Amino acid sequence: MDHQSPPFFKRGPSPLARFAFFASLSVVLMVADAYQSYLGVLRQAVAVVVTPLQRLANSPSVLGDRISEFFISQAFLQKENSRLQQQELQHAAQLQGYQAMQAENAYLRKLLEARKQSDQTLLMTEILYAGRDPFAHKIIVDKGTTHGISAGQPVVDDVGVIGQVTRAYPFSSEVTLLTDKDQAIPIEIVRNGMRAIAFGQGQDGTLGLAFMPMNADVQPGDTVVTSGIDGVYPPGLPVAVVSKIERNAAVAFARIVCTPSAGVGLHKQVLIVTSDRRKEYEVQAAPLLAAPAKVETAKGKGKRKGESARQ
Repeated sequence: MDHQSPPFFKRGPSPLARFAFFASLSVVLMVADAYQSYLGVLRQAVAVVVTPLQRLANSPSVLGDRISEFFISQAFLQKENSRLQQQELQHAAQLQGYQAMQAENAYLRKLLEARKQSDQTLLMTEILYAGRDPFAHKIIVDKGTTHGISAGQPVVDDVGVIGQVTRAYPFSSEVTLLTDKDQAIPIEIVRNGMRAIAFGQGQDGTLGLAFMPMNADVQPGDTVVTSGIDGVYPPGLPVAVVSKIERNAAVAFARIVCTPSAGVGLHKQVLIVTSDRRKEYEVQAAPLLAAPAKVETAKGKGKRKGESARQ
């Protein structure tokens, strides 16, 4: 007998036999599991063992998705942040405009209340621009002679006197402020009734009471109003408040500085005093008040004529 070497791989049943065996086993297990649920516990145990392997195998894909989402989120957040900053700037600008409109509306309401409460006829005007001369305190308003404006009429706001119309044109007027160095206004101190003349100081934006004696009864904080003796400014309009007093024995007069009550630089609208309602009422009422006297005089004359005829 010849000696044969063993095969390199151990051979078993044929592949067809193995396939038939495992296929039959699979069918039996599926039928048993479908009707009796014998493999539920085994399935759960296999799922517990396989789950970490599945997650480990899926981790590269998950990591890639998270990295992609990170960069996408960063770009989106930067873009969103830029949009929100721009929107914030727009809202801030709108809010500032709203606040300016609200302040202007409150000021206009005060002007309307001042018109209702005043005994003078007031015309509301808008400031167009300031004068070209830097050494003169003047403004230009949008009302002129066609609106009943004439030179010499006082200009006020909701607080007090601003200045006086110095030139009137058909559709605009020039207003000289009280702080102008060439402007003067007769005033009266409310506390004691003392009268004086207030002159503009020019660039510092204050008023000065001229030719006041050293012993004048003036104190810081005194309210200064128009006296009305010039016939231009109605009496009682606020002008300024005494802010500083300097008394020097070497000078004959005291130096008294006043801060204007009104602020033309704070608003765009002012009021021009076009006429005095009290004077108009007195002028209109004068003939009515004089009429009864004339009637009585006529009756007296009639009686006298009758008495003379009887005689």
